[in-house]
Amino acid sequence: MSHGAGLVRTTCSSGGGGGGGGGPAGPRAGAGAGASEGLVDPVYPRTHGALLKVAQMVSLLIAFICVRSSLWLGQSAYRYFEVVTICNLIMILAFYLVHLFRLYRVLTCISWPLSELLHYLIGTLLLLIASIVAASKSYSQSELVAASIFGFLATFLCLASVWLSYKVSCVTQSTDAAV
Repeated sequence: MSHGAGLVRTTCSSGGGGGGGGGPAGPRAGAGAGASEGLVDPVYPRTHGALLKVAQMVSLLIAFICVRSSLWLGQSAYRYFEVVTICNLIMILAFYLVHLFRLYRVLTCISWPLSELLHYLIGTLLLLIASIVAASKSYSQSELVAASIFGFLATFLCLASVWLSYKVSCVTQSTDAAV
């Protein structure tokens, strides 16, 4: 009986568990530690980066809906605005889910802070161009004016994310390299 308890304790300690408990309590303690970490990060939705991503997604969704509800859908400027807003929305949602489900720990071959920085740089520039074009071609249509306003709001929020991503990817890595 004591030999079986020793095997369980050895397995638990090699798996990174505590190793202090008896036979049946040891594996449950190790499983409890893994379950407390969980699949979803409970802290991330309350961080500044997550709240900024939610605000970006909401403003991009409102801008997209405003353009889709307007009567001037035939112009290519608004098609470009639609494509840019929906692509940015999908990419921001993807980065939100990567952080929420901690996929950055599994997919270590990708530099997530750098890819997020590059996405925000390119996406913000495209969104700024699309918002300027949509604002210049709005022809006093209330839906198109609202879409361009929310486009500019999303651009401003994306600029804040560019700064936040820059601080995370470049400044943090340069201080780590100096140490």
